Amino acid sequence: MISIEPVIIDGHMFVASVVRLPKTTLLTVSNDRGYIMCGALDIGLLNKKLKDRGIIAGRAVGVQTIEELLEGPLESVTIAAEERGIFAGMAGRDALLKMI
Repeated sequence: MISIEPVIIDGHMFVASVVRLPKTTLLTVSNDRGYIMCGALDIGLLNKKLKDRGIIAGRAVGVQTIEELLEGPLESVTIAAEERGIFAGMAGRDALLKMI
């Protein structure tokens, strides 16, 4: 099952996506500049093989809901995210606001 819903943070709209797969659930919250995602995101791949794309993204591990993704700390972020002031340890919600 796939669900998509709007998420408003400080008046800014983001899109939350939940993809339920066998034995796992993928969680993302995004806008047109970047996204945060559950532990399935491979930051190393984005930083190495896709570095030229400048993808702004962060990864949170151990989250099971969109709310946990928003509130929990990011475990790792891309180089492009760091350039926007987004760092590991930052709450997902705060990282998204730096993607505006």
